[in-house]
Amino acid sequence: MSTSTTASVSTHILDTSIGRPAAGVAVHLSARSGRAADWRALGGSATDADGRCKDLPDLPAGTTHVRLDFAVEPYFEERTANQQADAQQDAPATRDSGPAVFFPEVAITFAVVPGEHYHVPLLLNPFGYSVYRGS
Repeated sequence: MSTSTTASVSTHILDTSIGRPAAGVAVHLSARSGRAADWRALGGSATDADGRCKDLPDLPAGTTHVRLDFAVEPYFEERTANQQADAQQDAPATRDSGPAVFFPEVAITFAVVPGEHYHVPLLLNPFGYSVYRGS
């Protein structure tokens, strides 16, 4: 049995469209103590070369809900720009002129209990995402 009075959170992002970690994605952490409480921004980090956020802020005692906000639009814009730079100038376009990403932000909210660790991976592609409670 854990004696910790707080929960802890970690995350990582896998870009499923290329089968690789998503590096450089800004992640912000917020918490609240009850459904009716206001969200409190705790700070954030960015994913490393392995797509992991290893230095998210600690949760305050009494936290019952956590929100992870992932700023994915800049990641996909940079990836698209790099792909275009690598492509041959006379190569035909492979997609329409729409945005590089359909969901520019991903916000995941989940409930926590004291003493538990919550690893919440984000599986991401330009037109969809999935999350789950990892280990």
